[in-house]
Amino acid sequence: MTDANSKTAPLKVLVYSDDVNTRQQVILALGRRPHPDLPELEYVEVATEPVVIANMDAGHIDLAILDGEAAPAGGMGIAKQLKDEIFDCPPVLVLTGRPQDAWLATWSRAEAAVPHPLDPIQLAETVIGLLRSRVPA
Repeated sequence: MTDANSKTAPLKVLVYSDDVNTRQQVILALGRRPHPDLPELEYVEVATEPVVIANMDAGHIDLAILDGEAAPAGGMGIAKQLKDEIFDCPPVLVLTGRPQDAWLATWSRAEAAVPHPLDPIQLAETVIGLLRSRVPA
């Protein structure tokens, strides 16, 4: 791989939900490239907590989007665990059940929260803001 290719390597976005429809909504809302200043996105779809932890521990994820409404392990609890256990943890966005649950996302130490039902524009703007910090200037 040349240096030119490494500068445009895709950003890896983990999308966790026990609901395949929620994962697909997130991926469809963001698309392959939500902003021209960012590299393409590559998605890692995950349906269980152990796979979230394994992927995050591996260190190749640039952003984690966690469904706070997932069962049996909710995204907020997973977010708190990730932030407590992973040094220099990548940004985490939690999908909350409703706008009033944003305070719970703060407790989980997630950098951002977007409520269900997902607004594709709000989701994209939030993700773009979080990913900008992961791209070298």
